[in-house]
Amino acid sequence: MSPSSLPSPLDVRGVTKSFGRRRRVRAVQDVSFTVERGSIFGLIGANGSGKSTLIRVLSSLVLADEGDVRVFGYDVVRDSMQVRQLINRVSADPSFFRQMTALENLLFFGRVYGLDGRTARTRSREILDRLGLDRAHQRVMVKELSRGQQQKIAVARAFLTSPVLMLLDEPTTGLDPRSKRDVQTFVREVQRDHDATILLTTHDMDEAEALCDRIAFLVGGRIVAEGTPYELRQMVAGDGDVEKVDLEDVFMALTGRTVEEDEEEVMVDV
Repeated sequence: MSPSSLPSPLDVRGVTKSFGRRRRVRAVQDVSFTVERGSIFGLIGANGSGKSTLIRVLSSLVLADEGDVRVFGYDVVRDSMQVRQLINRVSADPSFFRQMTALENLLFFGRVYGLDGRTARTRSREILDRLGLDRAHQRVMVKELSRGQQQKIAVARAFLTSPVLMLLDEPTTGLDPRSKRDVQTFVREVQRDHDATILLTTHDMDEAEALCDRIAFLVGGRIVAEGTPYELRQMVAGDGDVEKVDLEDVFMALTGRTVEEDEEEVMVDV
């Protein structure tokens, strides 16, 4: 079977998800997109735009009201066991055994993933080193680490096994600029060296521009535009200089506000 005939790592068609009984609120509305093998696909949107809800639907943790999601041809509802074996996920609010150290957490999850003790320890240390979490902090209980340091552990946990499809939900939230750069570099290296396919949610335009092959803007649960970073900037630049247009300009042109203003509006609505 040729690569072109293989199922896409992620194919999303018409996904809609609402919450609430008396007052139904649509968190995700008729979302469709395809992520090609070996690419990084970015979903940009403010907090509350539906990104995390969509990630939960894609990873079979929440059932969609409408639509169809397939991971390498497997239906996320009917074939949820197969799907979960193909997906590694970093959530925006990761959970750990807080009384255990960072390294102990990774060793535990490494065994859950089927790694032997020696391999789990070696890979855990290698990944944490590459992410910039020093050996001293690797031996500190998670509850004593900062939010950013905990996020690094979450990223390391997701990459312990050779990833096939990664769902990264705001993976650099809470990180200082240097740590953010460490995580971004690591994600790009894994994508390049292991032919991994990655879906990344973020509200950081610079991060999306640096990492993503294709980007979709998610506003109010709907995708309002999709394309490569260059295509999106060209759409706004028209006959002008594309290099003078950034993704923030594109978002503003499409919605009439910045991502930060969109986030404030969501908070007011809530």
